[in-house]
Amino acid sequence: MNTPSTESSQPLVSIITIVYNGEKHLEQTIQSVLGQTYPHIEYIIIDGGSTDSSVSIIKKYAPQLARWISEPDKGISDAFNKGIAMCNGDLIGLINADDWYEKDCVDMVVAAIGRHDIAYGDVQYWKNGKTIFIQEGKHRLLKNEMTVNHPTVFVRRGCYVHLGNFNLKFRCAMDYDLLVRFHVNGKTFVHVPHVLANMRWEGISDRLWKQGCKETLWIKNRYFPDKRLKNKLYYYKHLLAIGLPKKFEKLHLGFITRFYRSRFSSLNKRFEK
Repeated sequence: MNTPSTESSQPLVSIITIVYNGEKHLEQTIQSVLGQTYPHIEYIIIDGGSTDSSVSIIKKYAPQLARWISEPDKGISDAFNKGIAMCNGDLIGLINADDWYEKDCVDMVVAAIGRHDIAYGDVQYWKNGKTIFIQEGKHRLLKNEMTVNHPTVFVRRGCYVHLGNFNLKFRCAMDYDLLVRFHVNGKTFVHVPHVLANMRWEGISDRLWKQGCKETLWIKNRYFPDKRLKNKLYYYKHLLAIGLPKKFEKLHLGFITRFYRSRFSSLNKRFEK
C-alpha cells in the first residue's frame, strides 16, 4: 500500500482484516483503512475461502493492498495468526470485516503510543444502522473481563514475537486471552481517549455470549489461579450483566439497562438519546 518511512516518529503500521463471506460490510471496512490520514500503512486481508462476493471485493482493491490470500482456515484465531505472520510493521492493528475505523484512528494511535507496547481507544457500537452507545476502554480492569475494545487495539509486533499469537482453542475470547497474557507479562498499555473504531452489535461474540463468558472464566483461572472463587462469582455476575439486558430489550424495557450502564457500570458508556 504505502512504503515505510525511515523516521522513527513515522513507523510502518500493519493492519489485518479477516473475512469469511463478509460481502455485506467488507467494502466499508477496506475503505476505512485505505482512507486513513496516516500514510505509512501496509494492509493485509485474510479471507477464509469465502463463497460469496468477498473475494471479488478484495480483488477490486488489490493494487492498494500489501498482500491478501483466500484459503480455508481453522477459525478466527488461525486467520489472525496468518495475518500476523505476514506483517512487517512495528505496530499491528486488527479490524474485522464487520467493523470500521475512524479516518484519523492510526494517526492518533501513533501520536499516543510513545514507549508503550499497546495502544487502544474507545469504540462506537451500532445496531440496525444507528449508534447505540460509545464504550470507553479500561485496561486496568482486564483482570475482571474484556475491558479493552479489540477493534481499537494496536500492538507492537515484538509482543507477538515474545509472547505468542492467538490461541486456537478459543472461539470467542481469543482477544481477551491475548491481552491478559500481555498484561500479566508486563507489557504496557496506553488509552487514547477518542473513538477509534466502530463495531456492529451483531457479531459472533454477541451471538455466542454464553460461550464467551465460559472462555473468559477459563482464561482468568489460568492467569489468576489464586482468585478462582472470585473468578467464579464474577462469572455469574457476568452472565446476569449480559443476560438481563437481553430480557429487558425483549420486554421493551431497555431504558433500565441504559440508565444502569450510564450511571453505575465500571465501563463508561455514553448512550445516544
